Amino acid sequence: MAEPLILSLETATLAGSIAVSRGSTILATRAGRPDISHSNTLLSDINEILAALNLSIRDVDVFAVASGPGSFTGLRIGLATVKALATTLDRGCIGIPTLEAIAHSAGVADAIVALLPAGRGEVFVQMFSTLHGDVTALDQPHHLAPEKAVDKYVGRAGIRWVGDGAQLYSNLIEERATNAGYRFIVADTQQIHGDADAWIIMVRALTLAEHVASLALTRLQDASPATANGLRAIYVRPSDAEMKL
Repeated sequence: MAEPLILSLETATLAGSIAVSRGSTILATRAGRPDISHSNTLLSDINEILAALNLSIRDVDVFAVASGPGSFTGLRIGLATVKALATTLDRGCIGIPTLEAIAHSAGVADAIVALLPAGRGEVFVQMFSTLHGDVTALDQPHHLAPEKAVDKYVGRAGIRWVGDGAQLYSNLIEERATNAGYRFIVADTQQIHGDADAWIIMVRALTLAEHVASLALTRLQDASPATANGLRAIYVRPSDAEMKL
């Protein structure tokens, strides 16, 4: 059987990204711009990345999307787009938790903390292990003040910190690492050796959709994709509008 052609979208972050993959091979990626809404460019970006590969939307076998948490508006745009395309073309779709994709981007490690800005001065945070080729959640996703998010893991040495939130709050992470007696490293590559007890700020993935694609392929190998009606957003916290009710 031919390997599936997967179109993966990540609209949970401000810039977002798109990836087209054939099985485990990434054919093309495109990073968005943080200053332009996904609603303005997503469909044209999809058309352009497929056209550059001499493909059309009808060639896609499965649609994958970062399902949250993340920007409420961005998530809804990405999910609505995938649902519409999957329904129209009668294709399956797969939702990948955003924090899981972020953790996957940090490589293989026993403890990875994915941090993503959540707005209102908070972050989304969750710890994972990526040993043995799997991304395994070690706790539940939370939205917390950055200080509380970092303090949650102060008792554990040997953490890889990854995601936009890790970059944004690297000084806070360094301060807590120093106070706890851990070595602190800002990595310039995903290849880390000999620093098992250090707290490490990992390189941010420029096209997170690549990792959505990799995780979607793993899901496909274990089970059939969902229908559009089965795709759900992971918000972690209520929207600002809901909190005002």
